[in-house]
Parts: sequence; C-alpha cells; structure tokens
Amino acid sequence: MKIGEKIAEARKKKNLTQEQLAELMAVTRQTVSRWESNLAYPEMEKVVKLASLLKVSCDYLLNDDYESPTDGAESAGGPRNPVTRLLLAAKGRLVRMQLTDEADYDLYNKLCTIVEFDGMWMKVEYKKGKATESRLVPISAITSLKFEKEGK
Repeated sequence: MKIGEKIAEARKKKNLTQEQLAELMAVTRQTVSRWESNLAYPEMEKVVKLASLLKVSCDYLLNDDYESPTDGAESAGGPRNPVTRLLLAAKGRLVRMQLTDEADYDLYNKLCTIVEFDGMWMKVEYKKGKATESRLVPISAITSLKFEKEGK
C-alpha cells in the first residue's frame, strides 16, 4: 500500500475529512488530496506530524511493505520509528533547535541538552543567565535539530 492510501485510510479511521486534516496540518485541502492520490508527497516534518495526528508510525507511512498501522511501532526490540531512534540516541547531547512559530521563543536556536525523550515530548535543559532552566518541548514544534560539539 502506498503512502497516499495509508493517509486516506488512517484519516477516515479518525473520522476526519480532508478539509479537517488540512486545517490540522496547516495545508490546503487540495494538498491533502494530492497526498492521498499519490500525486505529491508530504515533507518529512509533515510526515512526522501526520503520524502523530493519525496515531500511526512514520515507518508505516513511509514504508510500502508495512501493511498494518502498528507495523513499526515500539516492540520488545525497542522503538523502530527513525525519529524516535534518533532522539533517543541524542539523549545527553548538546543541540540547537529551530522551532515552529508558536513554540517557546526562549529555546529558539539556544544551546540545549536533551535530558529525556518519551516519543511525543522532549525535556531539555539550557542556560538562562546563570540559572539552568528546563522545558518540555512537543516534538511537533521542532523543525530542525543541529548537534553541537561539547565545549562550544
């Protein structure tokens, strides 16, 4: 099954119209229609947001071999979602985050340390003056992460 068919199927299971999904994704209804018709493909950050909204894994949406929405979900072998694996591996690392407009401006392009990650949220620590602050950041608010070397 192709990504478009998977998006349409998952959207219908959530009782969403194309227009409602488009509004949640901040795109036009025509964009959702093109995705579902396999005439266009969502950008990677849109795939992550789609997976979150539709309660399916990124692996399921992106891999034509996965036929079940639970394929690629966490299993006894650990998380299989590439975004989840990346962020779990980044725990304890220094990063700079680019965030969506509605996200916390204190964190925008700040040097942060990833303290915890649970799949939908990430806890980070950063310096604000002489104090160390910590914040929870929704994964959907992160547009990019840049890994920094220690001592920067």
